[in-house]
Amino acid sequence: MKISIISFSRSGYRIGEMLSWFLGEGGHEVEAFTKSKYTKKILDESQVEADDKAFRNVKEFAKPIDSSLRDWTGRRFAESDAIIFIGACGIAVRSIAPFVSSKKTDPAVVVIDEQGKFAISLLSGHIGGANELTEEISNLLHATPVITTATDINNKFAVDVFAKTNGCYISDMTMAKEISAALVNGNSVGFASDFPWVGEIPKELQLLDEEDDTKEKPEMGIYVTNSYLKHPFVHTLYLVPKIITLGVGCKKDTPAETVEKVVRKACDELLIPSVSMELVASIDLKKEEQGILEYCKERNLPFETYSAEQLKEVEGSFAESKFVEETTGVDNVCERSAILGSSKHGEKSNLILRKYAEDGVTAALARRKWSVQF
Repeated sequence: MKISIISFSRSGYRIGEMLSWFLGEGGHEVEAFTKSKYTKKILDESQVEADDKAFRNVKEFAKPIDSSLRDWTGRRFAESDAIIFIGACGIAVRSIAPFVSSKKTDPAVVVIDEQGKFAISLLSGHIGGANELTEEISNLLHATPVITTATDINNKFAVDVFAKTNGCYISDMTMAKEISAALVNGNSVGFASDFPWVGEIPKELQLLDEEDDTKEKPEMGIYVTNSYLKHPFVHTLYLVPKIITLGVGCKKDTPAETVEKVVRKACDELLIPSVSMELVASIDLKKEEQGILEYCKERNLPFETYSAEQLKEVEGSFAESKFVEETTGVDNVCERSAILGSSKHGEKSNLILRKYAEDGVTAALARRKWSVQF
């Protein structure tokens, strides 16, 4: 986690110094800042006690900020996974207010008082990880964690934490809130999954029994799937894992708009949302193909290519093309690429959509073996 820390007083600076070191040792990427009239005095090495020097060279610790706190916070919102304010809650609230946007994208925000007695999860408790960071900080400082999210204080299943843990896209944040409210109020919430699961389903969730039509099912429920084809509940919240590889091939100089159009049509065959993709794969002859590169860049998807020899070694039954074989050295690019890219985790994968071709573009989809974790 990329964490930014800011302090506003001498005592806050000292807490930030210690916390920065401990969090860094814990594997986080930490950058510390200070906006205090005491900064220059603190940075004067002649005033640093010997114990402090042994702990960390203070001159290398926090960067003084001369810009406004609003400008600093705006940059941190864009660049950091988490922001820690060491000072009053009011300072943090006023600083982040102009930039708060969405639970899906806002960084975690934690506030620590300048004596280190309390650590408060202020923003993005679940998806952003503020609650977990608050607990971690509290353990390091021996502080009291202050967490106010309803599912946590009531010890209820939290759908957004579950989605984050399993790497799933949440289809509707409004419905996710409604499900959380229903769980807190003790109402029935259903659960269905196209995938096996490890662990026990929480008692708050009612497993959908598709074979028993006589059993009344909840109107609201969670469905873990890669496709929007089914609608198991009247109000269905889809949780979509990123476990699909797109195998793609195209004619030289095919524009990104054409690649996007054909891929979208291919996905529509099974109502598969693009958010379920984790990788785009092709033959190495296409490693500089601008249309594919632009498609990947727009969606922040990694693009991997393989040699014809590697693709030939992929086992399975694939749609053969003499023209493709004469051009590339292998009888099929999209299906073989999808399987090979999807198998890089070491798990066996399978094609869920075979070759779809249009306008000089071919696309295939493979899904790797995956399970839900409770």
